[in-house]
Amino acid sequence: MKLVKFALIAAAIVAAPLTPAVLAGATDPLFVNLLTNDAHRARMAVVFSTNQLERGHPVTFFFNDKGVVLLSKKNAKKFGEHQKLLGEAMKKGAQVIACPMCMKHYGVNQGDLIDGVKVGTPELTGGALFKDNTKTLTW
Repeated sequence: MKLVKFALIAAAIVAAPLTPAVLAGATDPLFVNLLTNDAHRARMAVVFSTNQLERGHPVTFFFNDKGVVLLSKKNAKKFGEHQKLLGEAMKKGAQVIACPMCMKHYGVNQGDLIDGVKVGTPELTGGALFKDNTKTLTW
C-alpha cells in the first residue's frame, strides 16, 4: 500500500509541470453560445455574461437554435426582460449575433430583431469565436 501511495505521489510530482495552467486572463474574451428559449436559463446566461463584461471581459452572445426567438420583438411579451438586459449589455459593449439559418428555421426576420443585433456571417461569428484567448460557455 505504501508503495502504491509513493508511486502516485511521484507520478503527480512528475506530471504537474507538464500540465498547463488553465486560467483566464483579466481581459480574455467570452463567447456565449445561447441556444435555449427557456426563460430562466437564458436570463442566467445574459446576467452571468454581463457581469463578466463589467469586469473587463469582452462578451459576444451567439444566439442560435431556439435562442433566436428571444431576439424577436414579436416575442417581447415573453422575453421583454431578456431583451432589455441584452440592450443594456450592448450599450456596455457586448456584441449580439443571431444565427441566420436558425432565424429562417424559427421564422425570425431580420426586421424583427431587437436593435443592435447583428445577423451572423462566417467572418463575424468566427472572428469572435476564434479570437486569441477566448473562453466559451453554452446555455
